[in-house]
Amino acid sequence: MPHLSPLASDLPLAVRRLYQDLLINQPLLTRYALFMLLLALPTTVLLWADERIYREVAIWAKPLKFMLSTALFAATTAWCVGLLPSAVRTSSSVRAVAWALVLTSAFEVAYISLQAAWGQGSHHNVATPFHALMFGLMALAAVGLTATQAVLAWMLLRHCGLGSGTLVQAAVLGLALTFVLATASGFILGAQQPPAGMGWPLVGWHWGQADARPAHFLGVHAQQLFPWLGWMLVRRSAPHPGGLLMAAAGAYVVVWGLLIYSAAP
Repeated sequence: MPHLSPLASDLPLAVRRLYQDLLINQPLLTRYALFMLLLALPTTVLLWADERIYREVAIWAKPLKFMLSTALFAATTAWCVGLLPSAVRTSSSVRAVAWALVLTSAFEVAYISLQAAWGQGSHHNVATPFHALMFGLMALAAVGLTATQAVLAWMLLRHCGLGSGTLVQAAVLGLALTFVLATASGFILGAQQPPAGMGWPLVGWHWGQADARPAHFLGVHAQQLFPWLGWMLVRRSAPHPGGLLMAAAGAYVVVWGLLIYSAAP
């Protein structure tokens, strides 16, 4: 049985089992997801203790959201790796995907957190050549991050095939949609700074005010939503799950398109 840290051993049984499964699937991504969750704890304290504001939002809100999103992204990728044959999971290709995800996302989280500590913005901050360079590097890192999902989708198709079952089909759809939709909306978001202020509770979005963040959120989290949908279809023994997944994917793209349209300046 994989070694569990003292913290993980105190978690509820279901979460511990999930941690164990993910650790077997892809240890690096699983430990990285746990690290991001742990990093979110002091960041939450800073969110409440540090009263500084940037563009009418608490300065530590963005780092916290990125840490939580990264943890979920890494853990879901580790789950998808578990769908591959056991011999492939330990291959150099899978390790390359894992390291690419860790390095690109860690770079973004680190720079965003550093800018928060300095009381400055990270995205759309081109006030100096250094900041302009870092903003461009973040864009490259974001593309590299979503590209890992395309590579993993291709690996699932190559080594499993769509005939391997509903879970594989759902994972391939989710990974592919994340690559396409998150990348496209990311370019739009990079060229168009969202309005200042908190907006919607928790997420801070602004509906219909040139804010592409809702569409980007939908793109990024397709990799979680579709495996969950596939799992639900399997659990309920739904008839024609492949057709239902394709219909869901079509509806998903339509909603994403409407969100992009609503974000037009």
